[in-house]
Amino acid sequence: MFDHVDTRDPIAVEEEVHSIYAALFPEGEREFVPRAFGWAIQCFAGHHQGYLPVDTRYHDLEHTLQGTLCLARILKGRHATDAAPVLTAKGFELGLLAILFHDTGYLKKRNDIRGTGAKYTPIHEGRSAAFAREFLAPKGFADDDLVAVQNMISCTGVNTDLKAIPFRSELERTIGFALGTADLLGQMAAPDYVEKLPVLYQEFAEAERFAIAKLPSTFAFESADELMRKTPAFWESYVLPKINNDFRRLYTFLNDPWPDGPNPYVQRIEANIARLRQKTATSPA
Repeated sequence: MFDHVDTRDPIAVEEEVHSIYAALFPEGEREFVPRAFGWAIQCFAGHHQGYLPVDTRYHDLEHTLQGTLCLARILKGRHATDAAPVLTAKGFELGLLAILFHDTGYLKKRNDIRGTGAKYTPIHEGRSAAFAREFLAPKGFADDDLVAVQNMISCTGVNTDLKAIPFRSELERTIGFALGTADLLGQMAAPDYVEKLPVLYQEFAEAERFAIAKLPSTFAFESADELMRKTPAFWESYVLPKINNDFRRLYTFLNDPWPDGPNPYVQRIEANIARLRQKTATSPA
């Protein structure tokens, strides 16, 4: 089983991801992981020119760290099996940047004072991809690398047509699918997932009020209670088919031991779903 890492602590997550990267790629750039985390923390804290600190309460820095930790673990498990295409240091690095920046689309510019970044929920993937390019291009990344990061971020869109993403290699596609998987599993396996669902509902409700773009029907709810009642079906009818089919069962590289051992992320999610069912069964419809 995985060692516990507190995803409320950026340093703890950074150290775990760095240890994975260093073990997989001892020849890799020693400072890459700390630098990438520093960039993400800088952006979420409002220290990037022209942007405010993140003000969404569900899609916050911890949410990003949950997905980041899960992605690193998936890539580690997959690499240990010698699966093709073989993961490269650059692939790991670009995947790390993509997951760290995948929700920067919730950040607001300094003159954007109405509401919170939750109003951008329906378009946040596109805003995240644009923000990642804007931030990383001056750091010296090649255009091909920026496109790869943007393609990977696109995998997190609920209604994204994955076949339409212009991946340039099978490895890029695989890392993108691993990122999409990690984004879903990382948050749903969190110990406080059930308690944070009302906060998530508030983000959806704000997006509906501002109507910057149409909110996907998947996220249309009349109340927090309705969201909670429907979350088990979201897991069974959306997430499981998505990770099993669209994302090619990459989550199974979290099985410990691989290939047939238990999957700690799925186990924690199923426990959360059971808690939700119990909680909603005793609340008025």
